[in-house]
Amino acid sequence: MAVGFFGLALFLFLSFDLDQGSPSSASASASASSPSQNVEVTYGTVLKLMHEKTKFRLHSHDVPYGSGSGQQSVTGFLILQHMRTRKWLHSHLHASPISGNLEVSCFGGESESDTGDYWREVKDLEARSKDSLQHVDTGGYLLSHDKKYSRIAGGQQEVCGVREKRADTVWLAAEGVYLPITEST
Repeated sequence: MAVGFFGLALFLFLSFDLDQGSPSSASASASASSPSQNVEVTYGTVLKLMHEKTKFRLHSHDVPYGSGSGQQSVTGFLILQHMRTRKWLHSHLHASPISGNLEVSCFGGESESDTGDYWREVKDLEARSKDSLQHVDTGGYLLSHDKKYSRIAGGQQEVCGVREKRADTVWLAAEGVYLPITEST
């Protein structure tokens, strides 16, 4: 069974502003809430993202695409790290295998990353709120739909990027381990 959790490296990229040009200018944390209470999502928080329309949780398998980039496939954040493989949520201009939209994959690791790993939140990431994630390099919005793989990850839904924000590019912060904010003295 694939682990469906992605860890958020929120300290760098959650509120990445395209106009400021530097990931170091992004905010240190973002507002989020668990289903039961309002809490801040901080660096080190581990949570699942749920696609609003399909109720599908974003996850990945250590299985590469058979075409396009050949990188680890993502079926279904900011820079988001898959907890088991330690690879970053990534996108580029390769076509996704099912829909032909922008491919979304997992790539790199602790010591390997590039701007293809950068996503920005279009609205505050709060549980049960309507948020979209936009890829910084391509401008594509993270999307899932009900089209499923038959070979790469049989029965899993495709996750891809689309060039316009739509009603089906909405993701929710769902289950997770939310680390408390510690005040520095």
